[in-house]
Amino acid sequence: MVLALLLAATVGLLTDMRFDQPAPLASSTQIMDRVLSPLSTARIKRNLQSTGGTLAEQSLDLTQETFTLYVPANAPPEGYGLLVFVPPWDDARLPDGWAAMLDRTGTIFVSFAKSGNDASVLGRRIPLALTAEANVAHRYPLNPARIYIGGFSGGAHVAERIALAYPDVFHGALLDAGSDPLGAGVPAVPPKDLFYRFQETTRLAYVTGGQDVARLGMASVSRQSMQDWCAANIDSETIPQLGHGIATSAALSWALNALSRPPASNDLTACRAKIDADMGAMLQRARSLLADGKTGEAQDLLTTIDRRFGGLAGPQSVEIDARLH
Repeated sequence: MVLALLLAATVGLLTDMRFDQPAPLASSTQIMDRVLSPLSTARIKRNLQSTGGTLAEQSLDLTQETFTLYVPANAPPEGYGLLVFVPPWDDARLPDGWAAMLDRTGTIFVSFAKSGNDASVLGRRIPLALTAEANVAHRYPLNPARIYIGGFSGGAHVAERIALAYPDVFHGALLDAGSDPLGAGVPAVPPKDLFYRFQETTRLAYVTGGQDVARLGMASVSRQSMQDWCAANIDSETIPQLGHGIATSAALSWALNALSRPPASNDLTACRAKIDADMGAMLQRARSLLADGKTGEAQDLLTTIDRRFGGLAGPQSVEIDARLH
């Protein structure tokens, strides 16, 4: 009887939840090294060193943070799925109509308060998402292959950054009415080991309203850039008659089904080789400019390399940058 009451208290819609487990992957060092480009990270470290400053390892005070969960009553035999949802608004809410689809697929939903579009991406929105995942994983049996990050509008832009930086945690991303292209600076391409894992195993599900013209364009550019950068697992859905609104329950069902499919087993060798060749030529040009004393041109080119190739260019880009300072 007591066990039944305890179980009943931990399923359904749970609001104003508090978590007490700090997430190691949400540390400031991890976020900086994974999310930011190598030159951005190097410059922050140089500035801290020159000023004697230090970086707080955890940016959150968990005693002040609240979360909303929706937990289906019946866990699938292989464990729950999990959708960590980055909101564009400040409250932690379960979107209307989503509960039935979460029940149908055995997927836990978690979101967090005070993480709207005005909140710090690095200081709040990303660490809150990682903290939510770690604490739900601590409390519930999860299927690691069905742990996803998602968001709507501005939250989807953040979710894309998290998916790129943490493919070892999240195996898919729901990008609902918000996305960015790779190679333009934000989001930054993560370090090579993480990016290769993203290319191979992360599924992306783009959902956009059919009347949301601006975001349809964004999604098209983003999807093409992902293909150019060798991401092999991309799906897209347009919701007829919807403007800039959150995914319908039917669209959520489509996205969860798309994200649950096994990753494709494409040979990415040629695609990766082309990127490496382009990057190598630009890095060599930067070295030549530096050797010729053209430091201004070298710095400009290095900034371009950093924005385009991000973590793939490190540590070579950082080594060249160090010679400029």
